[in-house]
Amino acid sequence: MPPEDPKLIHSQDPARITDKTLIASSYYYELLRVVARYAQILDKPIEAADLERLASQVNNAFQMRFYKPVDNMYSNGTQTSSILPLYFQMVPQENRAAVVASLAHNIEDITHGHVGTGLVGAQWLMRTLSDNGHADLAYTIATQKTYPGWGYMVDQGATTIWELWNGNTADPAMNSGNHVMQIGDLAVWMYEYLAGIRSDPEKPGFRHILIRPYPAADLTSVKASHKSMYGPIATAWKRDTSAFTLNVTVPPNTSATVWVPAKDAAKVTESGKPAANAKGVKFVRSEDGNAVFEVESGSYAFKATQ
Repeated sequence: MPPEDPKLIHSQDPARITDKTLIASSYYYELLRVVARYAQILDKPIEAADLERLASQVNNAFQMRFYKPVDNMYSNGTQTSSILPLYFQMVPQENRAAVVASLAHNIEDITHGHVGTGLVGAQWLMRTLSDNGHADLAYTIATQKTYPGWGYMVDQGATTIWELWNGNTADPAMNSGNHVMQIGDLAVWMYEYLAGIRSDPEKPGFRHILIRPYPAADLTSVKASHKSMYGPIATAWKRDTSAFTLNVTVPPNTSATVWVPAKDAAKVTESGKPAANAKGVKFVRSEDGNAVFEVESGSYAFKATQ
């Protein structure tokens, strides 16, 4: 976490430091589940079940050791101590909303809309917020130009990512000026959430594409593309008071699921026609304020009137 003194490398304030056992235990849980999935892929159901059982035991011990139900937080309540169990799906469903609210409170009222993590928490910060209904807060963090944050680095003339949030003032004993890990998940968030381009984990390598843009805060447009092995994947969206438009390119030999922000799925069009009747498009459901479509390879122009 950014230290209390701009000259420090590491914070000396216990309230700012995330318990190392919490970090190690949460990653142990996540890695157990990753290897369990590998075992399933390799058709080793016994090993997969053993790993899932061990992961469950680890999480039970984690909850008993670190969760504080009165405060709806883990350990001492740092942002990282909430981010890791939230992103790794360790928080029991009945506690998730309260833990998310505690994290949002920390960011809004303690770090005043700024990043409050170190390198470890920053890897999952933006996605955790966006996955839990706080894409606007993630956008606030991303666009801050005052200390601490990525925008502050840029405002101070940085052309690479510093190792420390206070890289312009801290002791140079440990202060790389080119420390890509400190970008956290900002770049991932820009592509997968703002632009909405991500690979389907069940059909990896962009054989099936998930296109779900998150129109955060006052952002009015985003345009991005990714060169996949099948060809370019592209999205471009704009919004104003009357409509949301989303242009999508899906390369040959792939398919995509597309989320179009829309209050009424019946008012979504594709190339000027009702989207549900458009060639290569199939309406599948309404979900969390989106009309969801399955599409074949090709180019599409969706529009949802407000």
